[in-house]
Amino acid sequence: MKICFVPIDNRPVCYNLAKDICAIDEDIELFIPPREYLGSLSKYANVEAIFEWLKNIPQTDAMILSLDTLAYGGLIPSRRITDSYEDIKKRIEKLKPIIKGKQVYAFSSIMRISNNNYNEEEKEYWKDWGKKIFEYSYNCSKNGNCAADIPKHIIDDYVSTRKRNFEINKLYLEWQKEGLFETLIFSKDDCAQYGFNVEEAKELEKLGGKTKTGADEIPLTLLARAIKKEIKIFPLFTEPDYIDRISNYEDVSIENSVLGQLELGGFKIVDKEANADIVLVINNFKEKQGELVMGWETEGYNEVFMPPSKPYAAADVRYANGADNSFVKELLKNNLPEYGFSAWNTSANTLGSLLAGIKVKFMAKKYNKQAYNKLQIIRYLDDWGYQANVRSQIQAPCDIKILMKPYEEKIIDKLFKDEITPKININYLYPWNRKFEIEVDVEQNF
Repeated sequence: MKICFVPIDNRPVCYNLAKDICAIDEDIELFIPPREYLGSLSKYANVEAIFEWLKNIPQTDAMILSLDTLAYGGLIPSRRITDSYEDIKKRIEKLKPIIKGKQVYAFSSIMRISNNNYNEEEKEYWKDWGKKIFEYSYNCSKNGNCAADIPKHIIDDYVSTRKRNFEINKLYLEWQKEGLFETLIFSKDDCAQYGFNVEEAKELEKLGGKTKTGADEIPLTLLARAIKKEIKIFPLFTEPDYIDRISNYEDVSIENSVLGQLELGGFKIVDKEANADIVLVINNFKEKQGELVMGWETEGYNEVFMPPSKPYAAADVRYANGADNSFVKELLKNNLPEYGFSAWNTSANTLGSLLAGIKVKFMAKKYNKQAYNKLQIIRYLDDWGYQANVRSQIQAPCDIKILMKPYEEKIIDKLFKDEITPKININYLYPWNRKFEIEVDVEQNF
């Protein structure tokens, strides 16, 4: 199978993860732009180079496109770029002849509204007015018109940027009517219960659009969808009495987040373990999802974990931004999940990325076990070793090799139990020069 994949940006979870997942099946030929073409925290994507690259790749069975990359230069630039609607429309119109007649799975974001005064991924004024803009948006959505205790030129700029992006999303709906997309998704990134983004989602749905809570993982969920064979999944929650709770940064219950990702990924949901091909174990939270970055604690998993009778995968969403140590401890007492582990960032991020790996491994025509083991080493070391533990021990990007060593030893010993352990060299990089994400570079030599 030949797949074209245009990521949101050059982060490891957006770029490397797609490559690592597809490598599990040697029958998949992945076409992905050179990493240097893509955007970063401070650099916009080289859109012209990506368009030229798209024109010159061979015929593929599926095209998975992050439209924000092609329209704005990336997800973060979509909030910052000052180009007019006319400029962006002219740019994106060049995509139409490239994708006409192709199997295209595309997504575009509904511009987020972060509830903080950090401007690292926003316009400059967010450092002073971010929380107030969030409150203004929230209250207007919940109560109707409201006063803005924000300078007029700032609120005008913010509203006009939103309107421009919203109009671009409506343009994609017109393309959908023309039959240019097999699947088109509008993502609700970092969403709350109320806000301008929630209202825009409702309007897009009225116009025939399909929305989904999440963002970074959606290209991976669409990758799963593009592999069209159906797999029967039984969702098994570790806290079944709390599946109506809403995750941080989302606007739907954890149950609906799980079901929505499964539906988008093209899986069949079954109501009995006995009827499933794979059990999806979801380590969900009780009253409130924890948040390791913000220091929001929650009750960890406190049971003895008994693996399902069927092959399973584990989605650890008890915390945002990292794994639940008590749950991973239980997994390490048993055989690790045969279809993978994930605890990457938000609940939607965790679920979508895990489902892509499930689909590729289950359907693999030429299964590469070495590639699967590499993927698992990265996920455990990033989501568990670093995000849930080592990250809180450092003040800024630094050499973490010694701090990560205990986690390396535990996971490698468990993955290669009763097998010859390859020589594994692991390095840690900070691609965006911040603590929020690392790049786990794994080399295996047999």
